[in-house]
Amino acid sequence: MIYTIDYIQEWLRNNLTEERYNHSLGTAEAAEMLAIKYGLDKEKAYFTGLIHDCAKCLPKDEMSKILEKVKLEYGELDNPKTHHAPAGAYLAKAQFGVEDEEILSAIRWHTIGKINMTLFEKIIFLADKIEERTRPKECIELKKLLDEENGIDKAILVCYKFTIKSLVDRNLTICTQTIDIYNNLLNSI
Repeated sequence: MIYTIDYIQEWLRNNLTEERYNHSLGTAEAAEMLAIKYGLDKEKAYFTGLIHDCAKCLPKDEMSKILEKVKLEYGELDNPKTHHAPAGAYLAKAQFGVEDEEILSAIRWHTIGKINMTLFEKIIFLADKIEERTRPKECIELKKLLDEENGIDKAILVCYKFTIKSLVDRNLTICTQTIDIYNNLLNSI
């Protein structure tokens, strides 16, 4: 059973920080806008954007229990900040009854991404980065790219450039999956 938007919003209000809840609303709005732009189901995109971070504020012990049930890819082990994505896909299914594999996959890959993301996965990945409620500066440049040929891929490539630069600047590990995705995008544009 998939619960109503009202139930899910209330659950999110009670289980996320106020800032994270606002980010989730912004991501839902951005996902809906992108779905309209690219001819996909706007309600499905809104719903996915709304719940994409449902596991973000889980206590560590709950997160650990979920992650024991989820198979993490190599790169995800490197950075605990990405653990909420696979945990979120699990929680969307277990807590909200989501069975749609496209929704679950988009939640699963919204942080680290993957090579050959579907258009729906790209929309959720990018909506997370361009939502205007908590990230107004970032979205301006990225939104400009969307009107260009291969715009969504160009915008995602900029996201990866920013991520890689940020990791280098902070002397943090860059997972090989991030480099592979970056190279793949760069070569396909």
